[in-house]
Amino acid sequence: MKNFKIIDGDITSAKGFQASGIHIGIKKQKKDISLVYSNVLADVAGIFTTNKVSAAPIQVTRENISDGKGQAILINSGVANACTGKKGYEDAIKTLEITSEELNISKNDVIIASTGVIGVPLPMEKMELGIKKAAKALSYDGGHDAAEAIMTTDTFPKKIAVSLEIDGKEIKIGGMAKGSGMIEPNMATMLSFITTDAKVDGKFLQKLLKHTADKTYNMITVDGDTSTNDMVCVMANGMAGNNMIDENHPEVEKFIDAFYFINEHIAKLIVKDGEGATKFIEVEVINAKSQKDSRIVAKSILNSNLVKTAFFGEDANWGRIICSIGYSDADFIVDDIEVFISGKDETIKIIENGGGTDFDYELMDEILKEKELKILVNLNAGSENAKGWGCDLSYDYVKINGSYRS
Repeated sequence: MKNFKIIDGDITSAKGFQASGIHIGIKKQKKDISLVYSNVLADVAGIFTTNKVSAAPIQVTRENISDGKGQAILINSGVANACTGKKGYEDAIKTLEITSEELNISKNDVIIASTGVIGVPLPMEKMELGIKKAAKALSYDGGHDAAEAIMTTDTFPKKIAVSLEIDGKEIKIGGMAKGSGMIEPNMATMLSFITTDAKVDGKFLQKLLKHTADKTYNMITVDGDTSTNDMVCVMANGMAGNNMIDENHPEVEKFIDAFYFINEHIAKLIVKDGEGATKFIEVEVINAKSQKDSRIVAKSILNSNLVKTAFFGEDANWGRIICSIGYSDADFIVDDIEVFISGKDETIKIIENGGGTDFDYELMDEILKEKELKILVNLNAGSENAKGWGCDLSYDYVKINGSYRS
């Protein structure tokens, strides 16, 4: 039984958070700048791309949240401000300064993020005017607009909120994200922002975010490409009035469960909106020798272009699955592996004793027509488990990325 309830909400559901999302001309028509603001200084946690070619806003934000504090998040879409050299870094600093002036807060308490085309500098005249307009447009009802404004090839805004009770106080956690392609977190062209009015110890919040990301964002993949601009940031402003949440709080598990749900939900939404995707695929690996083995097997299957295209073609080619398991570098005995494919109502064992089973191909054809599928891999080698999520690879993925700049 969940200790929280899902509510119709977003990044502004938590007390004391405002947001806006407007069009400033970076894109031709769609909203392209988003601003999130906390009425009070918040504790902040963040994790970032592992790509060595990290964008200017990543570099700046890493520096700015090193003290664990923040009060505003500015995100632009359409231009990534990545691989833009010294000028890109200077432009990122300038956006901090403009935002801090408009909100009357320290520039050290501003988080910035960008997403869009790599190698294109920020249009600073538009940014300066846009930040001023976004600040004036801040609203307690602005969460949906903010979620729309961070989209690039996304087909829908990604947002979620939950409420729960801790110390007799109502606490809310809300989130928004963007991501559709260049998704292979560690992390990817994936931006995710979480707000909560809970009072949370900053060090605990950072530890919780890292642990949660390893099981959510870092277990999704669309195309195996790790971006230059990935970021997940959390702001906890404490306005709910609860006692400080840390490892020793008697209700800490309630907060952890709700926080995990928010981030897993967002991660799944990103995969479901994968560029050109027609199938949502969950891979669960059980009874692995180590946690690392379970994770790398799941990601190996999900990242295999041959597996992904087989699902797009609704082809029961189990050989591609066992092949992707084989090159994962996990420790197992081939003859011990069992693999199952499930739809909504039916499950079929497709691999055992090192080879295929004599399964019902007609039933399998019906299962593969479904939009959401699951692969269960039992390595029978230990007791560690992991889940990951991905999608198929379609013709439309090539079309979208072949003309991304246009």
